[in-house]
Amino acid sequence: MESSPIRRRITWTIISILVIVYALFPVASIFATSFKLPSDLTSGTFLPTTWSTVNYEQILVGDAQELFLSALRNSIGISLIATFIAVVLATLCAYAIARLDFPGKRLVLTTALGVSIFPVISIVTPLFNLWRNIGLYDTWPGLIIPYLSLTLPISIWTLAAFFRQIPWELEQAAQVDGATTWQAFRKAIVPLAAPGVFTTAIIAFFIAWNDFVYGISLTSTSAARPVPAALAFFTGASQFEAPTGAISAAAIIVTIPVVVLVLLFQRQIVSGLTQGAVKG
Repeated sequence: MESSPIRRRITWTIISILVIVYALFPVASIFATSFKLPSDLTSGTFLPTTWSTVNYEQILVGDAQELFLSALRNSIGISLIATFIAVVLATLCAYAIARLDFPGKRLVLTTALGVSIFPVISIVTPLFNLWRNIGLYDTWPGLIIPYLSLTLPISIWTLAAFFRQIPWELEQAAQVDGATTWQAFRKAIVPLAAPGVFTTAIIAFFIAWNDFVYGISLTSTSAARPVPAALAFFTGASQFEAPTGAISAAAIIVTIPVVVLVLLFQRQIVSGLTQGAVKG
């Protein structure tokens, strides 16, 4: 009987290690590839025989500098703006869904769920034609608006679940003290919802940051092309050389902001997810 918990702990430890190795192996492979010389790419070895920063130099100060750095600026700006708009709109919408009783409330959630699972590739062509006609093609707003279709539904669902956990009595007490509905929402509810709002913002940012389909279809120059789309335009030193090393180096650099955000705010993320998932 005493060995059962120990055996169970060992089993879960082994499973956890296997899952971590399975999840991190592709990242480790890309990291190792980013330091390989072009001659090492076809050697078949996991680690580079000679560690070199030539791929990073190529995308930061070399031939691919303009393509990569402009795309990086676009990704940061577009993702931040799309995340901000999505979180603000989702906060107001989720509060109304959680607190107010109005016709069509379930329809709003059902529509948000339907939009979130709708295949993006099926609307790219009509959106491409529409954007060309109204002048939004290859612009920041031309990507921010479609990104809202990706970030807004999940933001509404996450925040609606979180707002349901906040005691209704707190808002009522603020209104009894003379606060208006807006003041009670802004001063009593929003501070309590901060972990959920922050978690939603992180998730929305990741979704916008990683998009490829909209980025490759709705842009044609470096004016608005994000990093995932720009990677498709990397070239090797010659037409016979694949830009595997440069793409790997760019992938590592693009992954750094995501890793940093998760490491810095992992407590807030876990707090927001767990509080939004547990009924009070």
